[in-house]
Amino acid sequence: MNPKWWKESVVYQIYPVSFMDSNGDGRGDLRGIISKLDYLKDLGVDVIWVCPIYKSPGHDNGYDISDYCDISKEFGTMADFDLMLREIHARGMKLMMDLVLNHTSHQHPWFVESRQSKDNPKRDFYIWRKGRNGGPPNNWESYFSGSVWEYDERTGEYYLHLYSRFQPDLNWENPVVIDKLHEMVAWWLKKGVDGFRFDAIAHIVKAEGLPDALNPKGTTTVRAYEMFSNLEHVHTLLQNLNDKVLYYYDIMTVGETSGLGPEQALEYVGDGRRELNMTFQFEHMFLDAASAGSGKWDIVPWNLLALKKIMSGWQTTLHNRGWNANYLCNHDQPRAVSRFGDDVRYRDCSAKMLATFLHMLEGTPYMYQGEEIGMTNAAFQSIEDYRDVETLNYYEERRNSGVSDEEIMKAIHKKSRDNARTPMQWDDGEGAGFTTGVPWINLNSNYVEINAAKAVKDPDSIYHYYKKLIELRKKHKVIVYGEYRLLLPLHTEIYAFTRTLEDRQLLIILNFFDRNPVFEMPQDLSPDGMELLISNYPLEKTEDLRKLPLRPYEARVYIKTIPGAPEGV
Repeated sequence: MNPKWWKESVVYQIYPVSFMDSNGDGRGDLRGIISKLDYLKDLGVDVIWVCPIYKSPGHDNGYDISDYCDISKEFGTMADFDLMLREIHARGMKLMMDLVLNHTSHQHPWFVESRQSKDNPKRDFYIWRKGRNGGPPNNWESYFSGSVWEYDERTGEYYLHLYSRFQPDLNWENPVVIDKLHEMVAWWLKKGVDGFRFDAIAHIVKAEGLPDALNPKGTTTVRAYEMFSNLEHVHTLLQNLNDKVLYYYDIMTVGETSGLGPEQALEYVGDGRRELNMTFQFEHMFLDAASAGSGKWDIVPWNLLALKKIMSGWQTTLHNRGWNANYLCNHDQPRAVSRFGDDVRYRDCSAKMLATFLHMLEGTPYMYQGEEIGMTNAAFQSIEDYRDVETLNYYEERRNSGVSDEEIMKAIHKKSRDNARTPMQWDDGEGAGFTTGVPWINLNSNYVEINAAKAVKDPDSIYHYYKKLIELRKKHKVIVYGEYRLLLPLHTEIYAFTRTLEDRQLLIILNFFDRNPVFEMPQDLSPDGMELLISNYPLEKTEDLRKLPLRPYEARVYIKTIPGAPEGV
C-alpha cells in the first residue's frame, strides 16, 4: 500500500475571494476563512487548499502574482496568514498553497525591470523575441485566445504569455530564475505550510527555438500544446526542485498537468520519480468539449462509456505505481451537479451520487467549496455580470466573428469559470451570509434554497452525506487503497466497480441518469455477506442484489469480507 498521510486525506479547495468576507468589502479574505474553519473541521476535511492569496493586481484573480512573499491587501496581511496557518494546524488540519511557477504578473518587479531595456540584468528572466515579418515571433495561440505574444513598444520586442498578456511566462532556462524560485518555495515551507498545488507546471518548458506549430488550416494562431506542454525537460526541473527543496519536508504536492494520459502521468508521479505526489488530469474535463483548451466552448454531449474508459485507465494504470488526484469540479470548471448530474429535479440525489463516485475511487478526493451543499451553475443573463477574463475574451472574440449573443451566452452558461466563482452560499440572508457589502460578483439567485446553514440543520442533506463519506473513508482502508475493477463496462447508464484490499471488498453501484436501469451482478461476484455502507435513497426491505432496479441517480456502496483471503483492514 505504501501508506502516506496525503493518500488518506480529503482536500477542500477554497477560492478565497468567494469564500467568506469578514470586513464587508464584498470580497472574501483570510479572516473569513478563519471564521469558517470549524465548519470544515466538522465536515471532516484534512487539507485545505487555498487558491493564490499573494500580492497581485488581480487580472486573473490572483494567478498573476506580483510578489510571491507578500499577501494581497484584499485578503489581509501576513499576520493574518500566520494566524490562519496556526488555527488550521490547531484543528489538526493542513494547509496547501496554490503556487504559480510558470508566470508572474506584469507588475512583478522582475518583469518591470525586464522590460526596461534589452540589456537589463532581468531581461532574461522572461521570454523575449524579435517579431517576424511584421508580426509575432510564432503562431502559438494563448489559452485565453489570441497570440501568446505581446508587443512591447519600449524595446520593440515581444514577450511570451501562455495565458493573458498580464501574465508573462518566466524563463526556466535561466539558472538565476530557478534559484530564486527555489528560495521562495523554501521560504514558505519554513513558515510551516504543508504542501503546494503547482499551477500550470506542465508548461514551464517550451520547445527549443520556439518554432511555429503545424498549421494546415492557415489560421492566424494555432493551439500549439505540443510546443509547451509536458516536454521532457520539465521532469529534470521538477526533480531538481525536489532534490534541493521539497525532499526535506513531509509535504503534499500536486501538479496541474493538462494534456496527458495515465502512462505519461507516471513520469510525474511514479514511485521513485522524485517529482510530485499526484497530478490533476483533465481528460474527463474534456468529455463535453469538441476539443481541449479553448475548444471547451464547443459543447458536445458527454457519454458514460467515455467517462468509464478515462477513469478506469487512470485507476488501473496508477495502482501500486503512482497516485491519483480525483475531482469533479474546481475554480476553473463548471459545477459538477450542473455538468454531470441534474441540478433541477434531481439535484439532491445526483449530487450525492457524484460525491459517492468521487470518494470511492482510489486516490485523494478533492472537493471544491460549495460542492458539499450542491451549489449549481449561475446562468447570468448579461455579459456585464461576468468577471472571468477567459469568458470576456471568448465573448468579444465570438461577437467579432458575427455569432449571436444568444448562442454565445448559451456556451458561457455551461462552461464559464465564473460558474464556480460565485460567492459561497452560507445562509438565506441578504448577501447569502458571504458579505454585508456588495459582492464582487453576483450571488447565484438560488442561495435562499441552497445554503450551508440549511444543509447543516438537515440530517439528510448533501452536506451530511459528504460528512458520512469522509467518515467511512477514515474507517475503511479499502476505500483508500483498494484495487479498482470495472464492472459492466458496456452499460450506458450504470457505472459499477469493485475495490479490493486483502480480505475486504467494496461494491459501488452508480446510476448516472434519471432513468431506471437494472443492475445485474456479474456471475463471478456473490451478494452473500454484503453489507450496505451508504446509499442516497432509503432501501426497500426485499431487494435482490443479483438483479436490482435502480432509481434515478441512485448510488449504493456495499462492503464484504472475502472468505479465505489474507486478513486485511
